[in-house]
Amino acid sequence: MDGVTAALPPFQAPFAPDDEELAAEFLADVPRDGAPERQIDARARRLIEAIRAKIGGLGGVEDFLHAFSLSTKEGLALMVLAEALLRVPDAATADRLIADKLAAGRWLDGDVKSTALLVSASAWTLGIAARVIHPAETPETILDSVVRRIGLPAMRAATRRAMRLLASHFVIGRTIEEALHRAKAHAEFSYSFDMLGEGARTRTDAENYFETYAGAIAAIAASKDKRSRPGISVKLSALHPRYEAMSRERVLAELTPRLIELARLAKAHDLQFTLDAEEADRLELSLDVIAAALSDRALEGWDGFGLAVQAYQKRAIA
Repeated sequence: MDGVTAALPPFQAPFAPDDEELAAEFLADVPRDGAPERQIDARARRLIEAIRAKIGGLGGVEDFLHAFSLSTKEGLALMVLAEALLRVPDAATADRLIADKLAAGRWLDGDVKSTALLVSASAWTLGIAARVIHPAETPETILDSVVRRIGLPAMRAATRRAMRLLASHFVIGRTIEEALHRAKAHAEFSYSFDMLGEGARTRTDAENYFETYAGAIAAIAASKDKRSRPGISVKLSALHPRYEAMSRERVLAELTPRLIELARLAKAHDLQFTLDAEEADRLELSLDVIAAALSDRALEGWDGFGLAVQAYQKRAIA
């Protein structure tokens, strides 16, 4: 493709510099005046107190996450399950997924306490379901007899429905058309649509994801009004089956032209175009691909090309 420069030197960044060296640099940059820090602290406190004042009652999914944080096995299992169940095509696979994920949680743990109806009801429901799916763990309690009367298929069906309800708070639609329709209810916001693309394992997977992204760009462009500038989020590993450092030259030769093609489409429709962050061991490769794509002359002067930045590693500043 004309305008692509593939001869760029590879990016390199120090992977794990010494803590002492980093600490010295950070301390040298710390402002001596404590006034800004006190101002930040006061504002953060006001925001947190305002948020906590509204927690409780029928607080919805926010209360649920307050009880089941993503830092816990329960919270993580819920988020994985909530997202995945929307894309499970058959009941048998959904049953196995529910059994696997709910087994990781301690849903009836005494530490989970909340006055919110959603939290309490969900904790009990998921606790029962986990024990039904694993009969060996079912205690000799009244819950056991109730579940026996209800039956395992009914409980699994109820769990799937509960998970879909939870997922609806995080996944705006199963297709770009459904997502766009729901987004119209909140026209005051400008959206960036994430296709929830997984890493491609085959060339066919990569082609399908590319067509999905291209179709989504066209659909978003057709739906936007003059005031909004919505966007799309693209995952590089979804566009190539061997997105790994060992295949750098192949990735630059095969993936970069496809990325440029999608970026040109987004630019033509005046959409925001954001690249998702990848795993840490793919950082340099991602930078190589991004640099090669941005050297395309057709993208010069365009401010719609964005990056999702994760800056919590030691090499973040470098």
